[in-house]
Amino acid sequence: MGLKGKLISSVEVKCGGHLVHDIFHAKTHHISNISPSKVKSFEIHEGETVDVGSIVQWTYNDDGKDKTSKQVIEAIDHEIKTITWKVIGGDLLELYDSFTIITSCDHHWTTWTFLYEKKTEDTPEPLVLLAYALHVTKEIENHLIK
Repeated sequence: MGLKGKLISSVEVKCGGHLVHDIFHAKTHHISNISPSKVKSFEIHEGETVDVGSIVQWTYNDDGKDKTSKQVIEAIDHEIKTITWKVIGGDLLELYDSFTIITSCDHHWTTWTFLYEKKTEDTPEPLVLLAYALHVTKEIENHLIK
């Protein structure tokens, strides 16, 4: 019981959410340059760009350890500026049976939504990962307002 969860957090972005969405959609490969202490690399394994059906892999630093997350892009809506990333491989699936990340950007906010199912009741809520995502978002904002 209580194995499914949903976390949502929003962070204000002074540069405008549309610019953050553009980074996540069209300039994703730049995130490792924008936030090198957190994001080591981003690769597209299938597809030409970040588009529905593309398979991508992130290598990221979590508490001094390099980890990976392989994801398929399930949905992109440019009008409401959302991208849905379903985790299909990597370190997160050691703790969770399923994990979906939704980024949503509007005028001055970027919202992260995590939908997940823990493998056991002892598996922690992904609060550290949520803080990580918010930190990277703020680094993107700082980069864009320079």
